[in-house]
Amino acid sequence: MAVDDVDGTLATMGPRLRAAREHHGLTLTAVSHATGISASTLSRIETGRRRPTLEVLLQLSKEYGVSLDELAGTEPAPAAEPRARAPLSFGDDKAVLPLTRYVGGLHAHKHVLPAVEGPPARPRQLSHDGHEWLCVLYGRLWLALGDQDLVLVAGDVAEFDTRTPHGVANAGPGGPVEYLVMFGPQGERLRQRTPPAPARWAGDRKSAAR
Repeated sequence: MAVDDVDGTLATMGPRLRAAREHHGLTLTAVSHATGISASTLSRIETGRRRPTLEVLLQLSKEYGVSLDELAGTEPAPAAEPRARAPLSFGDDKAVLPLTRYVGGLHAHKHVLPAVEGPPARPRQLSHDGHEWLCVLYGRLWLALGDQDLVLVAGDVAEFDTRTPHGVANAGPGGPVEYLVMFGPQGERLRQRTPPAPARWAGDRKSAAR
């Protein structure tokens, strides 16, 4: 591999590492505790200010459950036959089902929060670079967004800059909560490419009736 190719590959690893970390909802502090790599070193690697060593890449690859090929962007094309969907991975209080293969950039996943027996505490908030679009499929979701407290129900959508402190929780007894998340680690946003439906006036409806 030419020197320019090596430099280019290493330059793309920072954003890919950050996307993999945020895909799992992990903070730099949490990864630091799990791997023994300082949070400042992780931050410099993710922002391209430091080249990762092979030892660091192996540790992070194992922690995030991704291959070195994926981090380098050189993963072979998938086989023609359909592949089984990845199983649910469980965090401290929720299950996450990835809906897209990890390729960096925009990615989607489904979250399931378990049922609760009593009123929950206000969600713990985190902030990080990126942009998030969230849609509730079932149940009642408590979204703590900065100083706001919103209760979203099935069909409700929220879109926000993830640099704003945010956190979610099951809003209360009544069953689990299921919601979809579309996340852009580099601040990517969804783009509406279809024009809004034209307004229909009362006169139009009367004309159609005749």
